[in-house]
Amino acid sequence: MPTERKKPEFWKMMKNFWQTTNWESNLKVPLAAIGFGLLVGGVFVLTIGKNPIDVYLAIWKAMFGSPRAFLDVIGQATPLVFTGLAVAFAFRTGMFNIGAEGQFTMGMLVAGIAGIKLHWLPGPVLMVVCLAAGTLAGGLWAAIPGWLKAKRGVHEVINSIMMNYIALYVTNTLVLSAWLRDPGYQATYEVPRKALIRNFMGTTANWGITLAVVAVIVVYFLLWRTKLGYEIRATGHNPHAAQYAGINVPKRLLGAFVVSGLLAGLGGAVQTLGVKRRVFQLFGFTGVGLDGIAVSLIGRNHPVGVALAALLYGTLYRASASIQLSTGVPKQVVGIIQACIIFFIAADEIVRYLLKRAARKGESA
Repeated sequence: MPTERKKPEFWKMMKNFWQTTNWESNLKVPLAAIGFGLLVGGVFVLTIGKNPIDVYLAIWKAMFGSPRAFLDVIGQATPLVFTGLAVAFAFRTGMFNIGAEGQFTMGMLVAGIAGIKLHWLPGPVLMVVCLAAGTLAGGLWAAIPGWLKAKRGVHEVINSIMMNYIALYVTNTLVLSAWLRDPGYQATYEVPRKALIRNFMGTTANWGITLAVVAVIVVYFLLWRTKLGYEIRATGHNPHAAQYAGINVPKRLLGAFVVSGLLAGLGGAVQTLGVKRRVFQLFGFTGVGLDGIAVSLIGRNHPVGVALAALLYGTLYRASASIQLSTGVPKQVVGIIQACIIFFIAADEIVRYLLKRAARKGESA
């Protein structure tokens, strides 16, 4: 009797993803929320006497206007994928990692220091060491509020916010210190060229996007295809029931926060090696970690959704300047559109209600 040929594990995983994903919740509602956000943003554009169609065309051209435009969007989206995944992973355990900003910052800093101080290492080895150092820095930075939450019950929001400020001031102190600062810059010395991640066509897009794609796949596999992922999600749904079922809730909380920090730290390392090439003095938060919160919300805390939301945010980032140049609409309008989208994502019950009403009208017509 012929034996049935086994399907590759990857295709099994993709089939499972397609069958088990709740598309009604994870795709339809966010897309509708984005549509409502763009519509409300268009109404605001009308109130200042401008044509919203011109704004939407500028947003479209920002992504699809040319190959370089598309690559610039990819470059803007890449760090947001990492921080969005970081926030989403913590959300799955019922925690709010608002400290992704600080973890991203520490990843940038430590990756730069490793590249400068270990310049004698061979090129590929140095790059890997820099990426690993930045990743571990983010994980260790997240471990502090994670431990306080898991072992002492201290709320992670307060601690992670404070860790953001500590990361900011630690970075500026070290960047401007005599053993790191390049005298000609308000920044460190440049990371050796052999450790840098190559970019595409001189844009901010670089091979770090492959790491972002791998991170999306790994996070999905970990959360939905492993026992550990099940325990993490169970902890997020109901920690008391998870504890009763024999799950070590404090251990899962700490582990999830550390993994969240590892993702953000890797994003910071990629930013230093692939875009900045040195660590600059910070005059405030980078915004990447904070925008990761919005990306996670728009993506419904799902890895694939996070990647798509990061592309949306990358497009809006790049469109902000071209909107002002081509239409005369202030670039702050992009921020208003982003805020409208986030509002409708957060108020998903309103979106569901509007969709149901539209469906009923369609049936009665």
